Amino acid sequence: MSFKPRRITVIAPHPDDETLGAGGTIARMAADGSEVSVLIVSGHLPPLYAPSMFEVTRGEAIRAFDILGVAHYEFLEIPATLVNAVPVAELNGKVSRFIRQTNPEWVLIPFPDRHIDHRIIFDSAVVACRPVHAAAPRVVLAYETLSETHWNAPGIEPAFIPEVFVDISEHMETKRQALAAYASQVNEAPSRSIDACSALARFRGSQNGCEHAEAFKTVRIVI
Repeated sequence: MSFKPRRITVIAPHPDDETLGAGGTIARMAADGSEVSVLIVSGHLPPLYAPSMFEVTRGEAIRAFDILGVAHYEFLEIPATLVNAVPVAELNGKVSRFIRQTNPEWVLIPFPDRHIDHRIIFDSAVVACRPVHAAAPRVVLAYETLSETHWNAPGIEPAFIPEVFVDISEHMETKRQALAAYASQVNEAPSRSIDACSALARFRGSQNGCEHAEAFKTVRIVI
């Protein structure tokens, strides 16, 4: 299995999920020459948010992408918490189209956690990554997202117990800068602060003999 894939695609339910869950990995792979693409499926749109909020978070995301080294991105503009209102075949088609266009070797997807959008998009991404042809992604990994991933009910819902870790020690500062670009989303609350993200990366690193790491659950790895 190559640890320097030529192309990586990240499927993110909302702006900032890609940075919270995989920002260090994105920065590391982009610095190593990988072409990184990000699909933001849902956004801060009515009825839950004012129309202006979408443009705010879209601008923040683009700044974060520039910091991380993202080469391509797309926003599907589905209202947050209403992803379940989109017909399954339509949503699967949109995610599949982006994956076909970017032709990744690796795909990073959200873990199916407390947020309904995360669970639905996980299902859609797994369908889109099915190994039905030779160009299917060889590596599919699910990332953890503060704070939603750690709010699942223990013993009742899936638990995030990772098997794959990416050393992001040299790129943690880049991740912190990208998180700071999301001024409207990342705050000083314990569950979503930059310090909390740094502490999680420090803990994941301590599990694996490095300073900072990001953790993933395995969906599929083909060597």
